Amino acid sequence: MKILSDKNDKQKLKNTCVTIGTFDGLHIGHQNILSVLSNIAKQKNLQSTVVSFDPHPRKVIAKNDDIKILTTLDEKQEILKQLGTENFYLINFTEKFSEQTSEEFVKNFIVDRFDAKHVVVGHDHKFGKDRGGNADALRKLGEKYGFDVTSVDAVKLNNEIVSSTIIRQALIEGDIERANTFLGRSYTMQGEVVAGAKRGRILGFPTANLGMRNSDKLIPQTGVYAVGCDLNGEDLHGVMNIGYRPTFADTTELVPEVHLFNFNRIIYGEILKINFIKKIRHEKKFASKDELISQIELDKKAAAKILAVEITN
Repeated sequence: MKILSDKNDKQKLKNTCVTIGTFDGLHIGHQNILSVLSNIAKQKNLQSTVVSFDPHPRKVIAKNDDIKILTTLDEKQEILKQLGTENFYLINFTEKFSEQTSEEFVKNFIVDRFDAKHVVVGHDHKFGKDRGGNADALRKLGEKYGFDVTSVDAVKLNNEIVSSTIIRQALIEGDIERANTFLGRSYTMQGEVVAGAKRGRILGFPTANLGMRNSDKLIPQTGVYAVGCDLNGEDLHGVMNIGYRPTFADTTELVPEVHLFNFNRIIYGEILKINFIKKIRHEKKFASKDELISQIELDKKAAAKILAVEITN
């Protein structure tokens, strides 16, 4: 997949089939749009091209919006590559960029920069200053500038339209299974393994503490989770705690930490990817260290059952 950016690369593309959007999460609704994009590109012998924005437009337009993202730029690129996208074009979303009218955006980017012959958009796609453009406006501009437009219907599950907003809310509520269903895969986050208070090691359950790589990434609700993990391509399993360690009251910062099953290596400085499978319980303050140890044993067993793995140590 070719990765381009208007920030440092003015290269123009030729003969493209383009879709444009934030695509946060690249959930099953987005995947449906990308499937349509790919099919049209193949039929018309065009280059499939995904155009997205960074930072998230809401952070620029609504300055007080502390929106948390579902997919970092690296994650987005990895997923698009897996889906077979030929070009990924990233636009640096600024206040100046947001001031373009819908026609200015079409002329400056869709026509002049991408040489688009076909544009694919979602059912609720809006573009241009104050989100003034929609699919109908895009069709009229297509007639003027020489490109076709396809609007893709929403994907529904259980009579709900799949959206990044619903997925964010599910994660905030700890409903991992619902979020994963809408995503079409496990929700992931990754971070560098950093030194912590070594409380878990003292208790007999050493944990890998994660230093988050992107402060804008959404961390699910506090609590204990069954997780799959990826360490440099090695598949691992474990039980993860996201919280403030209320039993010890030794931190005011949110700490994501994972106890890996059947694992005893020192991995400080390594990048660990977490795949969330299911929430086991809420975070809780325990009356004693022994009570906490007993609960962690139960959490390990519950996670192992969910993940269908055997714990050997």
